Amino acid sequence: MATVNFSVPEDVKKKFDRAFAGKNKSRVIADLMTQAVQDQLMLKRRSEAIDSLLSRRRTKRPVRAADIRRARESGRS
Repeated sequence: MATVNFSVPEDVKKKFDRAFAGKNKSRVIADLMTQAVQDQLMLKRRSEAIDSLLSRRRTKRPVRAADIRRARESGRS
């Protein structure tokens, strides 16, 4: 198991200690770090998906709203 040292403002430490009194604070911080990593990976995947969609948009010709509506209606019958 690794050891991580970091500084936080004293008021944040006091609030953390009160909020997680009686809990394994190392486990709480490890869970928070894990969640932060997952959130960051999700943001990266979203960004890559948006970039992919935008790059496709540059190479595709626009479709008129009337053509989209007609395709929707024909797909319903």
